[in-house]
Amino acid sequence: MRYFIKSMEHSIWPISAVHLIPVSTAKNGVSSKSRKRIMPDPVTEPPVTDPIYEALLYCNIPSVAERSMEGHAPHHFKLVSVHVFIRHGDRYPLYVIPKTKRPEIDCTLVANRKPYHPKLEAFVSHMSKGSGASFESPLNSLPLYPNHPLCEMGELTQTGVVQHLQNGQLLRDIYLKKHKLLPNDWSADQLYLETTGKSRTLQSGLALLYGFLPDFDWKKIYFRHQPSALFCSGSCYCPVRNQYLEKEQRRQYLLRLKNSQLEKTYGEMAKIVDVPTKQLRAANPIDSMLCHFCHNVSFPCTRNGCVDMEHFKVIKTHQIEDERERREKKLYLGYSLLGAHPILNQTIGRMQRATEGRKEELFALYSAHDVTLSPVLSALGLSEARFPRFAARLIFELWQDREKPSEHSVRILYNGVDVTFHTSFCQDHHKHSPKPMCPLENLVRFVKRDMFVALGGSGTNYYDACHREGF
Repeated sequence: MRYFIKSMEHSIWPISAVHLIPVSTAKNGVSSKSRKRIMPDPVTEPPVTDPIYEALLYCNIPSVAERSMEGHAPHHFKLVSVHVFIRHGDRYPLYVIPKTKRPEIDCTLVANRKPYHPKLEAFVSHMSKGSGASFESPLNSLPLYPNHPLCEMGELTQTGVVQHLQNGQLLRDIYLKKHKLLPNDWSADQLYLETTGKSRTLQSGLALLYGFLPDFDWKKIYFRHQPSALFCSGSCYCPVRNQYLEKEQRRQYLLRLKNSQLEKTYGEMAKIVDVPTKQLRAANPIDSMLCHFCHNVSFPCTRNGCVDMEHFKVIKTHQIEDERERREKKLYLGYSLLGAHPILNQTIGRMQRATEGRKEELFALYSAHDVTLSPVLSALGLSEARFPRFAARLIFELWQDREKPSEHSVRILYNGVDVTFHTSFCQDHHKHSPKPMCPLENLVRFVKRDMFVALGGSGTNYYDACHREGF
């Protein structure tokens, strides 16, 4: 029997936060306000887990400017390099609910439609002229911005573009205007840009860069292609990681079997759309339902009735329960430690070169997926972090102490929140240090040694841990 991992590229786990507003979608100039509204007004965080509140956080509809803690450090610290991991922005579903009409979302970029960003028209104009640079194959064949009157499967939406224009603007104000991370005459080798081969990740990366860079010069923009969502480059073969994943998927499957309300809900929905329950479940209805929810479009109806908010709440609640059990059983942690090691190893290598005074790759951007960020968050020990929302950002900052130039420290931020002292490798450091950051050595030791210690066994390097016998 095969089991399927629940990710938002295939399903979801619980989710993350920012201010939200209801948003109208428009087709042929008709506002969705005339349709039945399904999005409640957001409120302050409820005392108990609320599936609707969690879903609103996941949508991450841009509204007021976000407060963030990026770039905060004592005045005698100098910012040396920044490493940004993003999830792509809001996208059209990857799955459809069988025998229902697909939600009609417009994927052209329109200035008079919310959400909006002041750089939106300039972004479209710049992208429509085509790239003056060549990207690593096969990225050259991808469109540079979304441009379909009706979204195609998995396509970035206007909301997704605006989310990352906003991320880029925020990071520009902090890292370029305040900290002067890049010189005025910055060059291509001072950026490291990498993306998977999906249009939504390339376009999200371009939108963030357009908001971030003071001068978006195609001659200085070069994206590398990453075939694996884990960004593991030449280190992807890891049998033990896959064994952890199979055990985790089995845990998910058994938890679902125990949830009679979930099975009843799938049965009701299957009757509405007139397909076997098994087929409906395989079609992953939550992916499409979240699109309806985030874009304020009514759930689908047939002559047998309507999919409704109660169905949505049951599935969402199960995902939140799944997240809780996932933390307790720790099978996903084993998968994450091995899945995140290659990208973390690359990052500390880049940091160590920066400490030696090298001026290349001062700003690194990985444009990725939920299945990229989620293992990294888990591996770092950030068990309380919400599942990566649309346009989530995880940032590693490298700092130098001007009073002790040989000392370098790191800060880690998730969606603008400083989580440095929530990581497993630095949770005790602040008890005996006044610095609001963590020694770089702690992170290096964690990646080079402690990640393997946490897995048990005798492996002291990535290859041995991946090929451990008798797991």
